[in-house]
Amino acid sequence: VKTGMLPSPGIVKVLCDGLRDYPPKALVADPVMVSTSGDILAGSSVLTSFRDELFPIADVVTPNVKEASAILGGVPIRTVEDMRDAAKSIHRLGPRHVLVKGGDLPDSEDAVDVLFDGEGFYEFRSSRVETRNTHGTGCSLASVMAAELAKGSSVPSAVKIAKRYIATVLDYSREIRIGKGVHGPFDHLMKLKNNGGVARRPFDPTDLLLYAVTDSRMNRKWGRSIGEAVEAAVDGGATILQLREKDAETKDFLESAKTCRAICSGRGVPLLINDRIDVAVASDADGVHLGQSDMPVSVARSILGPDKIIGVSCKTPEQAEKAWIDGADYVGCGGVYPTSTKENNSVIGLEGLKRVCGASKLPVVGIGGIGVSNARRVMELGMENLKGVAVVSAVFDRESILDEARALLRE
Repeated sequence: VKTGMLPSPGIVKVLCDGLRDYPPKALVADPVMVSTSGDILAGSSVLTSFRDELFPIADVVTPNVKEASAILGGVPIRTVEDMRDAAKSIHRLGPRHVLVKGGDLPDSEDAVDVLFDGEGFYEFRSSRVETRNTHGTGCSLASVMAAELAKGSSVPSAVKIAKRYIATVLDYSREIRIGKGVHGPFDHLMKLKNNGGVARRPFDPTDLLLYAVTDSRMNRKWGRSIGEAVEAAVDGGATILQLREKDAETKDFLESAKTCRAICSGRGVPLLINDRIDVAVASDADGVHLGQSDMPVSVARSILGPDKIIGVSCKTPEQAEKAWIDGADYVGCGGVYPTSTKENNSVIGLEGLKRVCGASKLPVVGIGGIGVSNARRVMELGMENLKGVAVVSAVFDRESILDEARALLRE
């Protein structure tokens, strides 16, 4: 649970009574008293309620330097050492952790936040972002912390992830010009500004209908560049594209990703990168597809942010359940049939695919040995969340990629 602005002592009391009756896994209390613009949002009577009732039951209290000063009766806070002293003093009021936020600290080149857990201090630093678009940064930080604690993160880890999120969005939002106030909008979901003239749209499960996975060996066999192969697949009707480069050097992989990104974004087709989150970030791809031995989805999500697409390969209902819990957007299930494009890939068959679909709360795409001859059989399983088929050789190991993609769509 995260609390924000509480305008009266009566509301603070009702809230605290409820939290005692129904204790949350973690309580993040953001003692909103002074806004970013300097306006006073809570009077002395509310401050007393914070000290006496809210702080003693809080797991984390997150005052900025102005609020920390008010909590402590106006003590000046001008340095990081002052922030440490303030955190220790506020900790004596009862919370388990105190995070004093230093975004408004004067004469500091970095944005420094100080966390005290009753025994030691942690400092979290990030470069300052010069922007007027800072409205709601404190509330957002506390909200991300609460979400991370709900997922099982430690308090220091939750602070680190939240601070990285705030820094990322501040940087993204810094040049947006909306409204005439002193402080502009903090673009939480990165939707107010488009990217290179092409707005990134939300993930749509119907994009999984014809999921084309590239194979550089097949491109070499047919004498095609990655750009030529991808362009033909997309023009033939591929609804989403995964760039898979198992043997490429990182520099070459990145160049291929940038080429594919330009082709896909111009046609409104999402581009995913297989396994390599670093390449996905560097190329501004729409997301990644991860295997069971790759980086955990929860970590990938913290790096990529809320809007990127994350898919996970799954063979069992248990893996599909974990993918949903960890924050994936879809699962790729297979191999449905034997395939030569992935070594040592066990076959689960149509029944295995059906079991995963039945257990999954996420949309599913079937993968493995699927082509024109059996795609219809896969899609006629009758599972509502089975949204499409993923194909490799059925499209890319053919003389005409465009024609094969069109034939698959007709099926």
